[in-house]
Amino acid sequence: MEKFTVLEGVAAPLPIVNVDTDRIIPKQYLKTIKRTGLGKGLFSEMRYRDDGSENPDFVLNQPAYRNAKILVAGDNFGCGSSREHAPWALADFGIRCIISTSFADIFFNNSAKNGILLITVKPEDLEKLLDDANRGANATLTIDLENQVIKGPDGGTLAFDIDPARKHNLLNGLDDIGLTLEKAPAIDAYEKTLAERPWA
Repeated sequence: MEKFTVLEGVAAPLPIVNVDTDRIIPKQYLKTIKRTGLGKGLFSEMRYRDDGSENPDFVLNQPAYRNAKILVAGDNFGCGSSREHAPWALADFGIRCIISTSFADIFFNNSAKNGILLITVKPEDLEKLLDDANRGANATLTIDLENQVIKGPDGGTLAFDIDPARKHNLLNGLDDIGLTLEKAPAIDAYEKTLAERPWA
């Protein structure tokens, strides 16, 4: 998993409440177990028209936001089913951070395990960040995970909270397998003691 330290990028505004995982990645894209290639299906029901052409009104189709790395989203983002394809699609598109007032629990955990930082802010702070995000190509935010700060395009800062264990994992690029491998020396030492005591 890619380490998350400091992220600087364009933030796209998506002020829609209750965006569920089926809206993030519709069911027809769930036939694969690969984490790559799902970016094309991200928000497909909003990004594309019935004939397959792009919907120019959707934020991620607008020139300023095509390479957005950050989403500033409405309340209760990621609700609905527990499909892990949702964070896979976001990551494959290039989204590394989502800021909202609240997230669904399972989506919140799945995102962290796939290298996406989710930041919860107060409603009044979200409004300010949405204003920043509406600046188009000038909507650049800097997310400093080590110092737990969001820096806006005008230089203003906003502190955020994060669970220390989640922060450690993101900073070091550790998913569940990486966490296990981090303990490899201790596991090897324990298994050696078992070999020396076959009766145990």
